[in-house]
Amino acid sequence: MKLIFLGPPGAGKGTIASRISKDLNIPHISTGDLFRKAIKNQTELGKKVQQIIESGDLVPDALTVALVKERLNNPDVENGYILDGFPRTIKQADSLESFSKIDNVINFVISDEQVIQRLSGRRMCKNCGEGYHIENMKPQKEGICDKCGEELIIRPDDTPEAIKNRLAVYYESTAPLIDYYKEKGLLLDIDGAQEVGKVAEATSKAISK
Repeated sequence: MKLIFLGPPGAGKGTIASRISKDLNIPHISTGDLFRKAIKNQTELGKKVQQIIESGDLVPDALTVALVKERLNNPDVENGYILDGFPRTIKQADSLESFSKIDNVINFVISDEQVIQRLSGRRMCKNCGEGYHIENMKPQKEGICDKCGEELIIRPDDTPEAIKNRLAVYYESTAPLIDYYKEKGLLLDIDGAQEVGKVAEATSKAISK
C-alpha cells in the first residue's frame, strides 16, 4: 500500500507513520529525516538544506523530488511505503505521479493552537535524533536522551518564530494539496487532535476500507 501522510507541522504525521509502517511492514519515508541525515553528515547538500530548514522554509522542489525518487528505487518499497513530508507542493505531487501511483492520502486535521503547543514542547537528541515532548513524551531524566544519554535540544525549526513561519508556508504551499487529492478521490480526513493511539486506530480503519 502506497500512502501519503498530509497535515500541518506538528499534526503527528511522523508518530503515526512509525506505527502504521510497522503494522503494514512497509517503510516510513520522511524527507525531514533524510534532510537531517544530510545535515548531520555535513554533505554539500546538507549544508544547503540546513540554512533553508532553520528558517522554516521549503527545500526546492527539484532537489526534494530527486531525493525521494532515489529512495523509492530501493527494494524495501516493493510492498508499499508511507511518505511523510512529501509532497509539499502541487508541483511535487505532479512529479510524484509521474513515477509512483498513490493508493490513499491521509490528511491529519489539527488547529494552529495545537500545532504551536505541540511543536514548542518538542525536544530532540542532538546525537541520535530521538524525539521527546516536555508534556506528552518526557525523557526519564530531564534534558537527557533515554536512548544514548546525550543532551536534548530544541530543533531550530521549533522556535516560536519558525513555527509561525512554517504554518504560513504550509497554508500557502501545502494546504492546496488537500483539494488536489480530494478531487482525485484519494483523500481521507483524520482528526489529528485525538490521543495518539486513537489517531493510529482511526488511520488503520480508514486505510483498510
